[in-house]
Amino acid sequence: MDAVVLDGRSLDRARLVRIAEGKARVALDPARLAEVDRCAAFLAGQVTRGEPIYGVTTGFGSNADRLLGAHRARDELPGGNPEPRDEPLTAELQRNLVISHAVCVGEPLPPEVVRAMLAIRINTLLRGHSGLRAATVEALAAMLNAGVVPIVPRLGSVGASGDLAPLSHLAIVLLGGGEAWYGGIRMSGAEALRRAGLAPIALSFKEGLALNNGTAQMLACAVLALDRLERVIAHADLAAAMSLEAFAGRGSAFREDVHALRPHPGQVASAERLRRLVAGSTLVDIAYHLVPRFRPWHARAWPDPADWHHRFDLAWDWVPPGQRHGREAFYTRFLPFRGGKKHQPQDAYSLRCTPQVHGAVRDALAHAARVVEIELNAVTDNPLIFPDHPDPRHIEDQVVSAGHFHGMPIALAMSAVKAAIPVLASISERRLNKLVDPATNDGLPAFLVGNEDATDSGLMIVQYTAAAIVNDLASRAHPAAVYSIPTSANAEDHVSMGANEARHVLDMAADAERVVALELMVAAQALDYRRDMLNAARALAAKGDLETLAGKVENRPEPGAPDRAAFEAEVAALAAALASAGDFHPAPAVAAAHAASRRRIGFVDRDRALDRDVRVIVELVASGVLLDLPEASSG
Repeated sequence: MDAVVLDGRSLDRARLVRIAEGKARVALDPARLAEVDRCAAFLAGQVTRGEPIYGVTTGFGSNADRLLGAHRARDELPGGNPEPRDEPLTAELQRNLVISHAVCVGEPLPPEVVRAMLAIRINTLLRGHSGLRAATVEALAAMLNAGVVPIVPRLGSVGASGDLAPLSHLAIVLLGGGEAWYGGIRMSGAEALRRAGLAPIALSFKEGLALNNGTAQMLACAVLALDRLERVIAHADLAAAMSLEAFAGRGSAFREDVHALRPHPGQVASAERLRRLVAGSTLVDIAYHLVPRFRPWHARAWPDPADWHHRFDLAWDWVPPGQRHGREAFYTRFLPFRGGKKHQPQDAYSLRCTPQVHGAVRDALAHAARVVEIELNAVTDNPLIFPDHPDPRHIEDQVVSAGHFHGMPIALAMSAVKAAIPVLASISERRLNKLVDPATNDGLPAFLVGNEDATDSGLMIVQYTAAAIVNDLASRAHPAAVYSIPTSANAEDHVSMGANEARHVLDMAADAERVVALELMVAAQALDYRRDMLNAARALAAKGDLETLAGKVENRPEPGAPDRAAFEAEVAALAAALASAGDFHPAPAVAAAHAASRRRIGFVDRDRALDRDVRVIVELVASGVLLDLPEASSG
């Protein structure tokens, strides 16, 4: 397994994700370990001076005004101390900090989150401003590389002072306590260390505080959430492109010169990606009159036995000359037939405004990514130690109590992302809904099924599922960061709630992914209908059977009627336009994704159990397979 070298300065999201997924081990920069030991030696020297140092010779939080004495007062209690210890009070302080703070509740965080937490904590400690020994950092790395994954329950951090309780669940295993996964089995921390060939450690000055005082849980969740959401939005672009193809929609709203007039970076990038995804399509920007609308199949729909494989009939309406007044220019450009496409130059917002919506989500993700990239190489514990301060008149000049543990930078960035998730899911659900609704799907069948005998629901309830998820996401989008609850007897009187915020975003990312997957499933079905209906019309026109083609026009004039000659001439023109159009097909990128989904999920020609289909499309999207297709990546 490759190693990611941690040095406190160069960790990025991509490398952290590899560590979190178990695809890379960690190695420690020797130069940074030397700096860590130098800082630890400095702190040990300062302890001998007898001055109060927060968290080293004082208590924590509201106990910061309590100085450690020379011996244990409890040894003088009547009856003596039932648990006498040889360790100094400074060491007991650090151990007690860890074991008393490991009080989270709920289901364990996923192993990838815990591995990311370990890597983040190791990396920040290597900056050399935390005061613990290099051997302690090496013990953390050894635990991570050996596959010992501490059990960290989900709930218990308020995001200041950092993620105290979750990080204590990490550290307690290092001491031989708590619980951990090892080899896929849940066991005591001591047993996990033993099976991994590791031994528990004892803590020295400030080491408990250095291990549990920081933003590692919220940062780990944020990094993994952003990694997933960046794939979700790429799938959302693909789903939007496939939906646009299925609608035979308009591409002008994505033009480069259009978006140059409002150049938000995410919007410009989204428009460019959509242009590339639909490049080479013969469905986007198709002429109105070429697009038939669905009519249910019936026994006499296709006189030629070679056409009996069709799952539909086709229909147009003819616009008589008397109804064209004031629209002469339009009917000079387009033939007077109304099929599936409405005679309007713009699509609904959920199609036309995709760059603006997807782009705004991209910008929210980009801002959050900038925040977490800084945080990955930041020092987030307290107090901070500066052995090389140029003018140390007092100990406070070199051991500084500050607030880098406060998670508000991450919390607010995640609040914006949390608000963006239901926005992305909502526009995806709206496109899905338009595709199944015969009032809005531009001539496709209701619920995208033939329903010849009125017994089929088709993909009707897929939209229900998407709607339920979007509502749930919207209900969970309230920002946690706006509601601070003071802790530690009001010593910590303003907290970030960043751990809740980032954990919510990580959970919500998976649900947004499910909505986009459902849109892809529905869009694939709609695309089949649109492509096959157009190609059936083209094939019929190529045969020169004008009588059958004329029969597809529902309000045609009767033979001998005044407009009959004009109608027949225009049917012939429609036939010529269809026959000369060539094969109707989506863009290569969309076609590749469509084909990949069809290899796993068949066309729904009549009702069947769809639970497997839903599961498969969700798995396909989660795996990223559709983004890795050569044709799709070129888009």
